[in-house]
Amino acid sequence: MDGMMPHTTLSTQVPPQLCLLRTYVWEKPVRISHWFIVLSVAVLSFTGYYMHNPFLVATGRHPFVMGTMRFIHLCAAFLFILSFLLRIYWFHVGNRWSNWHAFIPLSRLQWRGIGRMVKYYSFLQKNIDHQIGHNALAAITYSFMFLLMFLEILTGLALYNAIVKFKTLAFLIGWLPWLIDIQYLRMFHFGMIFVFFIFVIHHVYSALLVSSVEDNGLIESIFTGYKFIPPEELEASVAAKKSK
Repeated sequence: MDGMMPHTTLSTQVPPQLCLLRTYVWEKPVRISHWFIVLSVAVLSFTGYYMHNPFLVATGRHPFVMGTMRFIHLCAAFLFILSFLLRIYWFHVGNRWSNWHAFIPLSRLQWRGIGRMVKYYSFLQKNIDHQIGHNALAAITYSFMFLLMFLEILTGLALYNAIVKFKTLAFLIGWLPWLIDIQYLRMFHFGMIFVFFIFVIHHVYSALLVSSVEDNGLIESIFTGYKFIPPEELEASVAAKKSK
């Protein structure tokens, strides 16, 4: 099915001289996992920072703000884990733009694409490297962020296991505190908040920039799944897929 032409329709939202194909790029599981990860990271960052440095003044006779924050943090953590697992699963069954082959630079063409995007962001190249899915630099950056998410999940489960001591959880993650002191795990887990903050700022900036330059509905596509692609660009993508 992936070797066939993707779901496309002729766009009527552009002038006749610009024949663009409305192409289904981001499948529903990709979009769902994306927005659930965004939501869970926002909640985890807020509650996690509060647990590190309580900044709300509790009022009332029986306040239990810390306990409430910990509970919300735990619920958001499980949402984050489920969203992460969904995206990892879709790395193996998704279309050519969401498959893991598009994220890991295995070909010379992908490495050249990384170099071109580095030159573009460094103001050494005027034209952007047009891609239907993620450009090569963005793809390898997302791969690195998924690795950090995995490490964040491991450290979070190790910290949680230090409190609840479930046998199953201890079997899966109990070995980690034996390798790394629990305080270092806690420091890494908390410090990742700021790494995610930096990534989000760059991610939003680069998405707005590329969407403006390419003018293909990039921002809208994370809601609808569709982008507007020139026919020759789509044909080149299909030909590159068949040649592998």
